[in-house]
Amino acid sequence: MNKRKRNSQISNGLNMVMLIFFGIVFTLPFYWTVLTAIRPNSEIFSSGLKLFTTNPTFEHFVKAFNVIPFMEYTKNTLLITVIIIATNLIFCSLAGYAFAKIDFKFRKFIYRLLLFSVMIPGAVLMIPQFLVLARFPLAGGNNLMGQGGSGFSGNLLGVVLPTAISVFNIMFMRASFISMPDELGEAARLDGASELQIFYHVYLPQAKPALATLAVFCFQAGWNSFMWPNIILRSGDFKVLSQGLQSFTTNNNVDYGPMMAAAVCATIPVIIIFICAQKYFIRGIAFSGSKE
Repeated sequence: MNKRKRNSQISNGLNMVMLIFFGIVFTLPFYWTVLTAIRPNSEIFSSGLKLFTTNPTFEHFVKAFNVIPFMEYTKNTLLITVIIIATNLIFCSLAGYAFAKIDFKFRKFIYRLLLFSVMIPGAVLMIPQFLVLARFPLAGGNNLMGQGGSGFSGNLLGVVLPTAISVFNIMFMRASFISMPDELGEAARLDGASELQIFYHVYLPQAKPALATLAVFCFQAGWNSFMWPNIILRSGDFKVLSQGLQSFTTNNNVDYGPMMAAAVCATIPVIIIFICAQKYFIRGIAFSGSKE
């Protein structure tokens, strides 16, 4: 008995050491970003690895707010992120419920097509997506043939439309709904409830942990998105935070201090959201990882 208890203590100790090690590994890049943001330029470009600074300064934060319209870019990024969260929560939860609980024709075939689409790298689809949105008929001054204007490029809809729904998010919500008993829906159908009523009143309240997790995923993806906004918003005045960070790079020269200061400010909302939704996030991962 003592031997078993001792082995358990050793195992718990090793697990704790591993958790501390990986915690340090994953936290170190953010710590280095914060450290660079408060270091004077003389320390940033000095040789050697210094884990502390003796002369902290906030001049980089002041410069970051003066170089780019930080509040305007933050407002634009927040607007895009809120729309992405709302559309994904609505459409992906509906689609996930349909694939999990409704037996319709070609359900398995359509779901397999969605799975195949996940195998296509997202970078491959960016140019076709841009051409479709830029040449969308009757949008942005285009005629019926999609010519003469800019379509959805350079505006809010150009960023939001391709990200309004995600195959991964549909699969995530489907896994959550599959873990719930079918008997609940069958009982509601016997009482005369429609599928929308069953979805909204029976299954959706139980999916709150998964929805909270999905909201965190969408917030992080929308807030940190860089490649697609940089492509679709290259023209026009509508810009987001991730594009603003490019303002500190000119002719292959990088102003690291202000860039890191802006990056720290842009990261804070993600950290706050994750801390607030941490309980639901962990529960949602546990639910969606259960067996079908």
